[in-house]
Amino acid sequence: MKDFTQENLQEFFTEKLRRAKVNFERALDCKHTDFDDLYPYMNEQPQFFWYKRYVAWSELLTVVRLAEELGIDWIREFNELQVEFIQGKVLQGKVLDQWHPETEQEETVSNLEE
Repeated sequence: MKDFTQENLQEFFTEKLRRAKVNFERALDCKHTDFDDLYPYMNEQPQFFWYKRYVAWSELLTVVRLAEELGIDWIREFNELQVEFIQGKVLQGKVLDQWHPETEQEETVSNLEE
């Protein structure tokens, strides 16, 4: 087992938080995640994308919970609204609709229009 100092543990969990956040955001955007590789036959099912989002959300909440239990600051990796959603724990429609900051949403829409 690897011996972590508190500094190494912070770096380790910061990386895990970033990966879980990116994975959740990719699931929100219906982009490929590792989950797609686990269930390739499910891609054709409409409910697959909802399930994939819930799995990514659960992963994010799990990493956050572990960080909290270890006294590691996770909040700085997220904006205020995202922190509020994570602390609420429930994946509601507003989380799906409002996760990305407005500027990111506008860029995404303009990229889709091109």
